[in-house]
Amino acid sequence: MSLVLTPNIPDPDGFYDELLAAHEGLDKAQSDALNARLILLLANHLGDRDTLRAALDAARRAAT
Repeated sequence: MSLVLTPNIPDPDGFYDELLAAHEGLDKAQSDALNARLILLLANHLGDRDTLRAALDAARRAAT
């Protein structure tokens, strides 16, 4: 499985609204913990170590 870097989420604005709503009422620590759990759940769902490594690399490159 290769990493998809092009838009691939139906209704991305709707998903973004849902993501923001999931964080409503949380403090910074709770919000960070929610993000960590979400990342781990999605990583587990993907399951492909090469794809996960590519995602880590892409995210790291975007951060610098």
